[in-house]
This record gives sequence, structure tokens and C-alpha cells, in this order.
Amino acid sequence: MPYLERDGNVFVLSLGNEGQTDNENRFSHEWIDEVHALLDTVEASEGPAALVTTATGKFFSNGLDTDWLFANLDRMHGYLDLVHGIFSRILAFPLPTVAAVNGHAFGAGAMLASSHDFRVMRADRGFWCLPEVHLGMPFTIGMNALVTGRLTNQVALTAMTTGHRYGGPEALAAGIVDETAEAETLRTAALTRAAALAANRTPSLPAIKRSLHAAALAALAVPNTADNLEFAKS
Repeated sequence: MPYLERDGNVFVLSLGNEGQTDNENRFSHEWIDEVHALLDTVEASEGPAALVTTATGKFFSNGLDTDWLFANLDRMHGYLDLVHGIFSRILAFPLPTVAAVNGHAFGAGAMLASSHDFRVMRADRGFWCLPEVHLGMPFTIGMNALVTGRLTNQVALTAMTTGHRYGGPEALAAGIVDETAEAETLRTAALTRAAALAANRTPSLPAIKRSLHAAALAALAVPNTADNLEFAKS
């Protein structure tokens, strides 16, 4: 399960199991609950602070809990609402946020990275990818708004309609990430960026973010139903 550390003014949210590597860090119900609980802890802190989200090993996050999803299609709409809740919370989080993308960020994992204010991605290995087109899965209204709000139109079109896998340098050139770093310096690069922003934790920051991401936040707040998922397919 995810766990929390602190380095000076920077909280580090690790998405996998402490002491283990190569967890896929999928969005299970329990995983979502624990992420929210840890973010509650961060929000309850006082003073200058920022958040870095990262993981270890091969994956940043491999996205939705597809095993549960395909076994519970009658309950998928409520589950997707919970996934949207994670994206919304990070988009409007009242601290500066940096994703340190250590490995593959696929599907909802890619969207989680893109929900952060800034992204630092490993340069030599790992892909940012939206594979939904290959899986026959639609983008929800909220997911569509998040992706198209965070990427340029042509990059969003390529990512969403082709499932292209962006490595670090290509993701940087496309504006998907803000910086690349070697594996051994990735965490330090993200911490350095986050620490420099910690003083920006002011009462105005969440208001600025909510205004900046108003369209995506409104779309993510729309409950998922059979009707609007069909709409997302068209």
C-alpha cells in the first residue's frame, strides 16, 4: 500500500508497498482509500510544504484495477467516480505538487502523473502511455477533459487515438513532462523542484488551481453513468 515520508519541507507519497519494488500500483479500492488518507495527513500539516508523488522499480502506476473492473462491470461507474476523485484532488491540491515518474505510467497512471503541477520523468526507461484505444475502453468525460486540458490538442489526439508510448525525451519534447533525469537522480530532481516551490503554499494557491483547472474539475465531478460512457465512445 502507498506510504508517506518527509524530506524537509517536501512530503513524498510513494505509490507502492514499502520495502518492495515493481508493484504495479493499480487503482484498487483499498489503494485509493489509502492515498486519500495520506493526502489528508499532508493537508493537515502546517507551514511551507510541497508534495512529490513517486514509486520504485518498473512502474509509476499501471492504472485501473482491470481485474476487478472486468469482474464487476455492473459496478464500474461508481469505481470510475472514485478514480476521478483522485485526479480532482491532486489537480486542486493546496500544496505545490510534482510527480517523479520513475517507470511506466499507463492509462490512469499517466493521468495521475498529469494531474500534478509538474512532472519529472526518468530519461532512459519507462513510458507515459494512454493504451485505452488498444483495450477497447472509452475515455470518460472527466478523463477526456483532464487529458485535453493538460496537453496540446495534437499531443492529446496522438496519445488518445494511437496509444503511442512516450519515453522520457519524447515526453519532454511533447510537453507531457517538464524535466527528465537519470534514474539515480530522479528523486533528487523532483525534491529540488518541489522544495523550491514549498513557500507557495498560501491560501491563494488552491483557489488559483481550481480556477485554472475549472473545466477539468467540473467534468471529473460528473457522475459516470451508462449514458455518458456511451457518449464518451462516440
